[in-house]
Amino acid sequence: MDPVIVAGAGPVGLALALALARSEVPVILLDESQGGDEPRPARTVVLRPDTAALLERLGCRAADAAEPWTGWRTLRRRQVVRQLALAPDGVHPGSGHPDGRGGRPADEETEAAPPSPLHLPQHELTRALRAALAAVPGEDLVRIVRGTRVDTLEQDARGVTVHTRGAQSTWWRGGYLIGCDGPRSTVRKLLGVRFPGRTAVERHAVAALRAELPWPGEAVLHRSPPWRAADAEVLARPLPRGVWRLDWLLPPGRDLVTPEALLARVRDTLAGWCGDPALPHELLDTGVHTVHHRLARRWRVGRVFLAGDAAHLVGALGTQGLDEGLRDVGNLSWKLSLAWHHGATEALLDSYQAERRGAVGARLRAADQALPLARAAGGWHAVRRSVLPGAVRAHDALLTDGHLGRGPLGEPPVHDRSPLTPAAAPEGSVAVDTEIGALAADVPVTAPDGSLTRLWARLGREPLVVLVAPGTGVWDRRHWLRAGLMPRLAAAIAALPVGAELLVAEEYPGAPAHTVLLVRPDGHLVAALAGVRPAELYACVDAALGGRAGRGAAEGPAVEAEATARR
Repeated sequence: MDPVIVAGAGPVGLALALALARSEVPVILLDESQGGDEPRPARTVVLRPDTAALLERLGCRAADAAEPWTGWRTLRRRQVVRQLALAPDGVHPGSGHPDGRGGRPADEETEAAPPSPLHLPQHELTRALRAALAAVPGEDLVRIVRGTRVDTLEQDARGVTVHTRGAQSTWWRGGYLIGCDGPRSTVRKLLGVRFPGRTAVERHAVAALRAELPWPGEAVLHRSPPWRAADAEVLARPLPRGVWRLDWLLPPGRDLVTPEALLARVRDTLAGWCGDPALPHELLDTGVHTVHHRLARRWRVGRVFLAGDAAHLVGALGTQGLDEGLRDVGNLSWKLSLAWHHGATEALLDSYQAERRGAVGARLRAADQALPLARAAGGWHAVRRSVLPGAVRAHDALLTDGHLGRGPLGEPPVHDRSPLTPAAAPEGSVAVDTEIGALAADVPVTAPDGSLTRLWARLGREPLVVLVAPGTGVWDRRHWLRAGLMPRLAAAIAALPVGAELLVAEEYPGAPAHTVLLVRPDGHLVAALAGVRPAELYACVDAALGGRAGRGAAEGPAVEAEATARR
């Protein structure tokens, strides 16, 4: 089959090309740039544990770019609404030192928090992805074409043909095309796919600076700071190497944020927090970040798919758009790999849109519902509102968790209504602490060669079958494949319609001994069975792959008529 064409070399396009290449699928990566990435310290990304683990197993050392960063130790929130109740005249007790010069508020709350997800400048992540892609073995696996942009696409029953302009004005042939070319996606426009949603849901003035703030290694959210009546909140997040990112939520509207106004925000905020109007600092970068909420109507048209910002825009209340783009990569890459190597059913390829569009759509709805409540709790009109302290606390938690890459708005999705989920619970199913369709827990596991690793590190290529067997730590690993249930389970795996990897875990949350877990290549749990049940295991694998009986019809997936494809 022809290579897979990936249009766009941002973090999502690079990660997708890397994931396909690691699965030995040849890739043509069309990069509009010349391969250089402009350093923008104020443009940062937050990676949750599941997306950071995806990059790690692809060979991208994203964590290295964050060194010596190890995560926020604590989280501090300033409950401005509660202060307003004490001082309705707008003077905020506890808004600074006793003499009002700034610093930590007297009624500030400190919450213990687990280590935060990775937070690093986007250009450093892009650089790490490019380095990992360059290190992929095999000269013919990845071809990067720089300075080119798609301007025409055509597709038929066996592949996609695209024309590019720029450094190489020519035609390219691929088995599939994935548009990772950003919010103004040319691929999406050529398909005629609509991109409805809301513009400027939130706007933030942003600055990256190097300074010594009073909270090393801590993030601070300050609601309604007293020194700037026009700003609803100010957020400070530490970055690696002594750098801080500051975000000011801007009032509604499209008023221009001048460089002078942004510099004034920096000075006022540093003075308000530190009590020193001339606090030494080095301003590294500034900008205005505008959050849009949009969702493409279709994510698959024949052999063409959309991913990342080409398919969705999210970001209000701190939800992370790049996290969702990387989850697109994890979901789509194994399905395309299976299609390229073995053929795939229409159900499997269609499941990408069903699962990922459904998950992002639910996230957008949740953010849209929470946004008015969270902003009313401490926003521009907080003085004139009466809000229960408990509600205020919950809304602040939602905001802070979102900005830190935690909380419900950014959790990995649960594909409980996926077309790949078995229609009914198979006979012998057992309940575990992971819901069917949710991301499996990253427990320690033993591989067939006796090596100790973690479950998430084995994801990506083929389904995983995990036997929960307490006490395996004392087994002689030279003989463990011949012990207990292992021979029967190994035989059941050998009879599956595709290859699967057998792993053993000493324990899994909520799972009784001898539970057999079936985990998709992207980490989502398909089934939990009591003991070795070959027929049920086969049926669950078949369902998770979209029904392998229909594979022959998918050697050339049905492509809609050109007029339909361009709707």
